[in-house]
Amino acid sequence: MSELIQVQNVSKSYWRDSFEIPVLNNLSLSVKQGEFMALMGPSGSGKTTLLNLIAGIDKPSSGKVFVSGTEISNLGESSLAKWRANNIGFIFQFYNLIPVLTAFENVELPLLLTKLSKEERKKHVENVLNIVGLGNHMQHYPKQLSGGQEQRVAIARAVVTDPVLLVADEPTGDLDRNSATEILTLLERLNKEFNKTIVMVTHDPHAAERASVVRHLEKGDLVGA
Repeated sequence: MSELIQVQNVSKSYWRDSFEIPVLNNLSLSVKQGEFMALMGPSGSGKTTLLNLIAGIDKPSSGKVFVSGTEISNLGESSLAKWRANNIGFIFQFYNLIPVLTAFENVELPLLLTKLSKEERKKHVENVLNIVGLGNHMQHYPKQLSGGQEQRVAIARAVVTDPVLLVADEPTGDLDRNSATEILTLLERLNKEFNKTIVMVTHDPHAAERASVVRHLEKGDLVGA
């Protein structure tokens, strides 16, 4: 398997007034195409910061980040926004669905930025909602769905553009154990059946068990193998 992601000697600091707060320390990491990687570590270890750098939401203070051969760490803001839209599917802890839109409309949103026709968009949306098991809930609004179902809609929205990479930040953090298990099974299926590369931040060992590779962060450093 070829390397999809290469993080090379990346450091990241934030500034609060005149104080520099280091978050990542000269960190290097690679993720292979088709891998399901879990990033674990205590709160404040830099997991989400690393995920944001890989997804092009943030930029490193130093070092380089490559995804599919593109050095995203030196792209301008408009190029980066376009790159994210074409390459990354985001899954968040709190779903980030728009309450006044149906499940269908929420999933269709990323496709409105493409050149697909209305009929083509409809096919894509129906296909992914069927994959996540919500074919019968397309016209439901978020408030009519359970937390697990809302996260399924969010996952459908993340994959509808067929991105090269799925990034998930605590995707089961707001769910009960049964719903969490269903979501993890779905992510595992997207990885194994559809060959989706997934990088997931989690503090839950049960969630990390589903990943093919687990890496641990502590105070901005990767620890262990």
